[in-house]
Amino acid sequence: MTASYTWDVFSTLDGYGSYGPDGDWGGYWSKQGPELLAHRASLFDTPQRMVFGATTFRENAEILLRSADPHNQDEWNRRTLCMPATVISSTLHDTLGWPDATVVSGDAGQIVTRLKEDSDIPLRSQASLSLNRSLMAAGLVDRIEVTIFPVISGRTGTSPILAGAGDFDLELLDSRTFDGRSQLLVYRPTAHG
Repeated sequence: MTASYTWDVFSTLDGYGSYGPDGDWGGYWSKQGPELLAHRASLFDTPQRMVFGATTFRENAEILLRSADPHNQDEWNRRTLCMPATVISSTLHDTLGWPDATVVSGDAGQIVTRLKEDSDIPLRSQASLSLNRSLMAAGLVDRIEVTIFPVISGRTGTSPILAGAGDFDLELLDSRTFDGRSQLLVYRPTAHG
């Protein structure tokens, strides 16, 4: 049986995954609420293997293991740290204190294909934009879960989540609104053409 692979990503309405130093938005673009946080925690009620690229892994390790910001200690973040993690990187050789992480080097498509074949639990990747765009191009992403926060960060936005992606048709599998403002859209991507 092949494990499913979900790409889980946060975005502004205009498609940015983060903001630069001139942006003063705060965590979750200051739009988190109890429904969103409860949903995020529920995503980790069952075992999953996390898959990260090096940049996102470094950022997450810094935030989750070393930050005193209370938003970084939300229940879903604590649960993420309890999941086994595979980090795909040719430059990183240390797990940075992540409790159950393994760093592997090589072709990301081959690594994820092996993980999907060998894993008895679903695979989930948070952010890791360039990694997941390449995996989507290879047909390895089964679901994209995009949480859209109700902001436009045209001046301060960085990291467009789909910059450089190919053309894809998206089948809407689910949608939900949290706290009357943030929207979750779950899609199955299929290469167009």
